[in-house]
Amino acid sequence: MQYSDLADKAEPQSFFQVNPDGHVTRLLLALLATSGLFYVNIMPAIVEGLIVGLDLSNKQAGIISSSNVYGAAFGAFAAIFIVAKIPWRMSCVVLLLAMMLADSLSIFLTDFSSLIAVRFVHGTVGGMIVGIAFSLMAKTKNVERSFGYLLTVQFGLGGLGLIYIPPLLPEYGTTALFATLIAFNIVNILLLPLIPELHAGNASQQQSQGVKFLSRRYKYLLLAALLATFMFQAANMGIFAYIISIGKQAALDITFISNTLGQAAWISLLGSVLVILIAHRMNRRWPLLLSILITIAATLMLHASDSALMYWLANSIVGITWAFAISYLLGMCSSFDDSGQAAALAGFFSKMGLASGPMVCAYLSEADDFSSMINLAAVILLVAAMLAHLPAAALDKQTAPDTAKA
Repeated sequence: MQYSDLADKAEPQSFFQVNPDGHVTRLLLALLATSGLFYVNIMPAIVEGLIVGLDLSNKQAGIISSSNVYGAAFGAFAAIFIVAKIPWRMSCVVLLLAMMLADSLSIFLTDFSSLIAVRFVHGTVGGMIVGIAFSLMAKTKNVERSFGYLLTVQFGLGGLGLIYIPPLLPEYGTTALFATLIAFNIVNILLLPLIPELHAGNASQQQSQGVKFLSRRYKYLLLAALLATFMFQAANMGIFAYIISIGKQAALDITFISNTLGQAAWISLLGSVLVILIAHRMNRRWPLLLSILITIAATLMLHASDSALMYWLANSIVGITWAFAISYLLGMCSSFDDSGQAAALAGFFSKMGLASGPMVCAYLSEADDFSSMINLAAVILLVAAMLAHLPAAALDKQTAPDTAKA
């Protein structure tokens, strides 16, 4: 008997009957995972709030935001070793309450060093929640679809945050940011009883066969997929963290910038919905590579941000391809292991990328060198595409597209 079996039996059952392979389950898991990393989806607002509300520099705001995500990476790494051994539902309640405490403390902090420490702890707790949620997603059929739901929720709610939070910052400062995070975690605590029990046996037969094949002969492919995930996230988040500053430097109005980012987040839902519709109905290699190449082109369009239309188009296109490609990347990593540990490992590499991008860009932003930032992101995205090619091709050869409805 495996640890995962023991954990499942020890865990109280869901209070309501929900189909483990249904849309509601995927949505609930997406909300749970989002709770641990929602601040990433409103990262431009977080950075801008720290600058406007606390009068911090671009560099300081970027470092604080990065410490939050580095904490998430640490938490996701810890989750790799515990997801199969803990009662996940009660653990999530405790972790969500801990996140709310950290957000409450953050409202009253103004010191740079104190905020780094508290946000790192907050991120660590959130990363553990994401790791648990990812391990549960790995036990669903058609795991790419589950990640498609995750990105749909993240970009949808992120769009709301990016539209309504920035205008509140001059008056309410960081209180508007952290109060939003607290409210979202309260909602997730209320929804936890609805999530059904999930077991490794829920994974599709094709997925399980692929796991056995690849775990025996091609472990290096998992590493390539993980590195591709890291680089893709680092490039995109490095730009995203300073996207408001890029717009301001191009003399765009803050209201236009805020509305653009919110609209782009909602438009990006097309990417995650597309994953939900086509996952396992066609091979993953070419859709994934094409989406990353389009991301590169749209990222380079930000050089022309002095044109409001180009700024809007660049953000909208990147939003769509980001949601599409990361769903495939996370799903691809999870396909190497149906126990949930590879999914948790993918979460760790994803968080490291999300943290490292803003950290590197924080130093470039010190000199307002946004052109170099954009070019660096494009190069890293190209490397990510090259790394993703081999594992995607190997998985496509092992598992044929599934034309059955999931």
